[in-house]
Amino acid sequence: MTEPSDPTVPGPPPRPAGHGLLQGKVVVVTAAAGTGIGYATAEQALAEGATLVVSDAHERRLGEAADRLAETSGTRPLAVACNVTVEEEVRALYATVLETHGRIDVAVNNAGLGGNAPIVEMTDDQWSLVLDVTLTGTFRCLRAVLPTLYAQGSGVIVNNASVLGWRAQENQAHYAAAKAGVMALTRSAAAEAAPHGVRVNAVSPSLAMHPFLNRVISDEELAELRRRELFGRAAEVWEIANVITFLASDYSSYLSGEVISVSSQHP
Repeated sequence: MTEPSDPTVPGPPPRPAGHGLLQGKVVVVTAAAGTGIGYATAEQALAEGATLVVSDAHERRLGEAADRLAETSGTRPLAVACNVTVEEEVRALYATVLETHGRIDVAVNNAGLGGNAPIVEMTDDQWSLVLDVTLTGTFRCLRAVLPTLYAQGSGVIVNNASVLGWRAQENQAHYAAAKAGVMALTRSAAAEAAPHGVRVNAVSPSLAMHPFLNRVISDEELAELRRRELFGRAAEVWEIANVITFLASDYSSYLSGEVISVSSQHP
């Protein structure tokens, strides 16, 4: 989704073509349905030569996403429905990938859930659901895939965090806490995985434009967030996907335990 045009703000650059950065690698992307960062990452993985597997909790939208990817790339990826809050489904996802492709080289843990509520009005259920999807879901995916990567002696994990793990934003306490947890989980997992030849990093986007933002952020808030960006605009989702692709590729071979801010935000 491209945000409303402002004649005073330069638009995004053209999306770059793939350069084979993931050639021959089996890449698994969670929460890949729809039009957000996960889908853009799936598109880029195919453009970079990967053997792709996509998953999402929404089975119908997942199928539609796989069909769209087939139309644009000529290859329909394996699509496995998976709700990251359900342990059995998470384990089944990676087991299906291994059964089909024999290995896993890259796991992109993109599933997350936001919300909008002040702390004094936030219910336990609101708090718990956001943390269960965003933080505990990432943990479940790590726990399920790491043994395979350890056995291979290689592999890369990229988690999706957020600048809200560093910066405050009102009515987003549960999401900010979850994303800060993803950052800490990333660093801890990297320390454990390094002796096995496995790297774990995260991206931390500030503002990426997609249709679901208005469900939790008003037009006025979005305008203010865009104003804070040095480029005067939100990132396109493919601009986040490009950084995920870099972290997944051999070009980032010395990076592990890092959280890369994909942002042009200033105070």
